[in-house]
Amino acid sequence: MVDIAPGFTTDVMGKYADVLIWAMQKARARKFKSGDIILIRFDNPSLALAEILFERLIDRRMRVVCRMTPTARMESSFYQRAVTRQLTFLPPGEKPLMEELNGSIYLHAPESLTHLEQVDPRKIGKSMVARKELRDILVKREEQGLFGWTLCSFPTPEPARQAKLSLRRYSSQIIRACFLDHPDPLSQWKRVFKEAGQIKRWLNAMDIRSLHIESPGTDLIVTPGEKRKWIGVSGHNIPSFELFISPDWRGTRGVYFADQPSFRSGNYVSGARLVFENGAVKSASADNGEEFLKKQIAMDPGARKVGEFSLTDRRFSVIDTFMANTLFDENFGGSEGNCHVALGSSYSDTYDGDPAELALDRKKLLGFNDSSLHWDLVNTEKKSVTARLASGKRLVIYEKGIFTC
Repeated sequence: MVDIAPGFTTDVMGKYADVLIWAMQKARARKFKSGDIILIRFDNPSLALAEILFERLIDRRMRVVCRMTPTARMESSFYQRAVTRQLTFLPPGEKPLMEELNGSIYLHAPESLTHLEQVDPRKIGKSMVARKELRDILVKREEQGLFGWTLCSFPTPEPARQAKLSLRRYSSQIIRACFLDHPDPLSQWKRVFKEAGQIKRWLNAMDIRSLHIESPGTDLIVTPGEKRKWIGVSGHNIPSFELFISPDWRGTRGVYFADQPSFRSGNYVSGARLVFENGAVKSASADNGEEFLKKQIAMDPGARKVGEFSLTDRRFSVIDTFMANTLFDENFGGSEGNCHVALGSSYSDTYDGDPAELALDRKKLLGFNDSSLHWDLVNTEKKSVTARLASGKRLVIYEKGIFTC
């Protein structure tokens, strides 16, 4: 029997399932229809939520595929024991499924966050590179409006322990952040969706040539590039309060500091400091996990380049504590909001045009980054972000944790 986290009653999980289905629908350009194929991926502790979600999707006449992810022990055994042909193995039928998939919902409920610390990061990277062709299929389907996805978190003891919170408080933070304590959570999400839309229109009406991010540990220039638009609060993540852009990686220069720790691929990294020159990381250091950091950014040529720059307005987010969970930490509100950069792959839906026309050569020409990696590194320090416009004018667009529009 799987233990249910405090506060996650059947009623709350039913609300969660409804929000996730709404989010998946929002994340796809075309409307879903009866008979669409939906994949539910879930970690074992979230089984009760997966069962409710399954019922909701069946009632909508979807064709549902369920996949439980490997346990922490399975993952540890795999990366410690597998040889190259096992690391790069793609199960029969996986590619045809991706080519037909219409939607995906992932329920993140980790049993461990550091179980791969003794694994050679190059083995993790090799497996990720091998699976990139599956992700590329889904990216192309999403660009065509045929696929939509979302993900969420379900509370478990391990991230609560790493965040130094009781499981009850950790669960409460998830419930509040996702508006599951409201009688009608969807009405709250629709409100955020509308208000974020006003900020995106303001940002996209400006011809921004560069962004200067300044905080105690960061002094970074990011170049949005041609044919870009700000997106976010689009349904892809629950919760999601960030507005972001995939910049032209070639214009990135300066220093970026992630004051929030990061748990990734069973490893812990804190105090990450990246120095960019000519668009790529020239040097990388960290207080903890430096070797893992350096090997991750050596995974492929795009892993040391920026694929995303994001800002979160604290007026939207009630998240006010470290959660040891990137989904929540990149949406941190607190007193100063947050920004984050992602090393690795870009998001083609930040292209200001039809993403379906973005062939690889076009992406390369515009400076969209390509990589097997996408790693969000978060800064919650007091900061300002100044836009340099095509007119030469400089405008502070973000300070004290809010957009200035």
